[in-house]
Amino acid sequence: MLHLRLITPPDRTDDVLRVIEKTVGTAHLVVLAGAARNPAGDVVMCDVAREAADELLSSLQELGLDEAGSIAVESIDLSLSERADRAEKEAPGEGADAVLWEHLTEATHEESTLSVTYLAFLTLATMIAACGVLLDNAILIVGAMAVGPEFGPLAGVSTALVQRAPRLALRSLIALLAGFALAMAVTVGFSLVMDAVGLFSKAKLEGTRPNTNFVYAPDAFSFVVAVLAGAAGTLSLTSAKSGALVGVAISVTTVPAAANAAVALSYGDTVQTWGSTQQLLLNLLGIVVAGTLTLLTQKYFWTRQRERTQRSQEVG
Repeated sequence: MLHLRLITPPDRTDDVLRVIEKTVGTAHLVVLAGAARNPAGDVVMCDVAREAADELLSSLQELGLDEAGSIAVESIDLSLSERADRAEKEAPGEGADAVLWEHLTEATHEESTLSVTYLAFLTLATMIAACGVLLDNAILIVGAMAVGPEFGPLAGVSTALVQRAPRLALRSLIALLAGFALAMAVTVGFSLVMDAVGLFSKAKLEGTRPNTNFVYAPDAFSFVVAVLAGAAGTLSLTSAKSGALVGVAISVTTVPAAANAAVALSYGDTVQTWGSTQQLLLNLLGIVVAGTLTLLTQKYFWTRQRERTQRSQEVG
């Protein structure tokens, strides 16, 4: 269940109440007349099943409540209420499958912001991966994959394509391109310093490296794994099962490929630089394609589910 706290102008409160009351899957409606001060108005609170929340939020936005008042949503960790249980059963579909499009857009917007923290994480992850590829250390590679924050902007691109949000798409692309450009540039400098102190060498880069040579040798499986990881990551975001994102992060070779390209570039190894760049681009493309298709499928499913619910209500 989700908890909604609304601030409504007094002249729109009745409309808001009608929308809530006709939405299947709501419970615990509370109205506090004149309780809000900034902005001034009435406070309306209710609980709603996750699978019915997107429809309710869309209806509230159609009333202009997001502009004239306020809409706040939070998850309920525990609700001991028979009415809440009944609301969940009445709501169509399963809560774990529901997509809150506004929440997804807001989350990806935040994750795709080109901030100092984002750049720091991506740069540090790339530098860790550089150490991993030179030492042929799979543990460091996995650690770098887990640290990298690049899935946020990738999810932002997919969300922007489905929601037709050009600003989010531009923001996400800038975060991806600028982030990897800076991370790889810093890693080139890092490699030169490590070479100067004798910790990196061209011989290590061009050695056998059985554990990490996959980062500069893209093949069909690279794209297949990226597609599977992209679908899993998108489902993780939309179902609020964020724990799965760690598994997604260590399934794709975006950061290790970028790191290997940077190290190879510092030594003038064009073969590995190009191979790693291809691996990076292939993974980015696979994740975006899978994420977009997953969101389109979910959107189609919930649109059909909403239409069936409306028809059943009309018949009833």
